Amino acid sequence: MSAKSILRSLGPGLLFAGAAVGVSHLVQSTRAGAEFGFGLLWALLLANLFKYPFFQFGPRYAAATGETLLDGYKRLGKGILIASYVVSFVTMFIIQAAVTIVTAGLAKNLFGLSIEMVDWSLIITGVSIVVLLVGRYKLLDSMMKYIILLLTICTIVAVNVALFKTTDTFDFSQVLPQGTVEITFLIAFLGWMPAPLDISIWQSIWSLEKEKTTFQKISPKQAIFDFNVGYIGTIFLAVCFVMLGALVMHKSGETFSGSGGVFAGQLIELYTSSLGDFAYIFIAIAAFTTMFSTTITTLDASPRTMTLANNLLFNKKTKLNYWFWIILLGLGTYVILRYFRDNMGLMVKIATVLSFLTAPFYAILNYILITGKHTPEEHRPNIYLRILSICGILFLVGFSVWYLFSL
Repeated sequence: MSAKSILRSLGPGLLFAGAAVGVSHLVQSTRAGAEFGFGLLWALLLANLFKYPFFQFGPRYAAATGETLLDGYKRLGKGILIASYVVSFVTMFIIQAAVTIVTAGLAKNLFGLSIEMVDWSLIITGVSIVVLLVGRYKLLDSMMKYIILLLTICTIVAVNVALFKTTDTFDFSQVLPQGTVEITFLIAFLGWMPAPLDISIWQSIWSLEKEKTTFQKISPKQAIFDFNVGYIGTIFLAVCFVMLGALVMHKSGETFSGSGGVFAGQLIELYTSSLGDFAYIFIAIAAFTTMFSTTITTLDASPRTMTLANNLLFNKKTKLNYWFWIILLGLGTYVILRYFRDNMGLMVKIATVLSFLTAPFYAILNYILITGKHTPEEHRPNIYLRILSICGILFLVGFSVWYLFSL
């Protein structure tokens, strides 16, 4: 199979990467490297390991049954679907606001226009809605392959240059954060590393959407391969961003700002300090397009999720359709940004901590669904993946309880 045909066959896995490689990587991973050096690599790797089964169960279930995870939740009981609906509704506004404000900061830094951050956010949301109106899933699918490729190349080059330029010895001692502030950062880091667990629902929806646009049935094996490509890519990039933060900012005395505009400048400086000022425009464009793709992806996924959940709950198509939810999400995001406009850091922290505390809910549901009677036996996970899933549930519950007791 040629490289071109392999690239064409990929879809939902790269959309996963597009949604994941955003705040968790550009913001949280670089901050982890800047503040702890290489000391939180253990948290990054464990989070990706223990969350893996629950993300993979999304495309696996969709390919095996022809249904989304939301359909499966309804099969487990209407109360389960209602609980998922409530969690999604509560978290979608703050998640959208968090990714949009980071995108706005990068846009302001890139274009240099004296426009307020909230107004930049409004412009970005408007442009995102137009993109979705024109192209919907097919355009998203096409864009993501090139955006992720561009950012990956820029990041690999920047990390290699930073490695050759550094004169410090590497300290790979791993650390366990102490105190409420550090523990809160750890939970926030884990919350979106590599992404919130509700993205597993989005994955199952995108998998079925891919079948509609290509008119081809995707087998569970193909779906898992596609997902693994995107997942491995997000882990690799996360490690790269931690390395950039550690190599360029750790022990420099400089800390990341909570202001979106200032943070964007600091983030791009991570690259240009390694590559040189000539690289500014390329890095700024790569970082902006990456966050812009995340903004579009989340703006598409949450309305899809809420529309489908409404239809499943009421057993018919309601007036609360895709475009109703997009407009509501856009307005809700704008209201939140008006309140948090000068404190991007706090908003990101709230969004990521919320995502981590709701992760056990989705992990347990996905495990019950994929191992139960609603999934054909031949497509259920093997014993090793089941053991990893149980360890993952214990990991997520354990850290959530630890965090709550540390407050």
